Amino acid sequence: MRRLTSAWLQKVGMLAAKKLLMRDIKLSGREAAVVRAIGFAESMLGAEILDSTRMEPEDVGDTLNGLIAAGFVETIPYAEQVDLAEMPSTAFEVNPAYVHELRTAIARR
Repeated sequence: MRRLTSAWLQKVGMLAAKKLLMRDIKLSGREAAVVRAIGFAESMLGAEILDSTRMEPEDVGDTLNGLIAAGFVETIPYAEQVDLAEMPSTAFEVNPAYVHELRTAIARR
């Protein structure tokens, strides 16, 4: 029987952590367009997102609310859902915890 030393447990834990990575994020075309428009460096106002995506305001609002519900996008000021009337003046940014995974998801498209 193998003796459970702290070095062995640490090695096993690191190997398990490498194998149990976060699930791959799969974005629809609309979601990818909105995330691309927001970018990964700075926040962006809803009006700017509307201009750069060239989508209908209702579609952008629904897509943003879905991304907010999933935790991929955050609003400034914080809101769990954004109404269509307040969307142009609300700032949106990508959740820093998901930047790497979202970049990978967009690169796969």
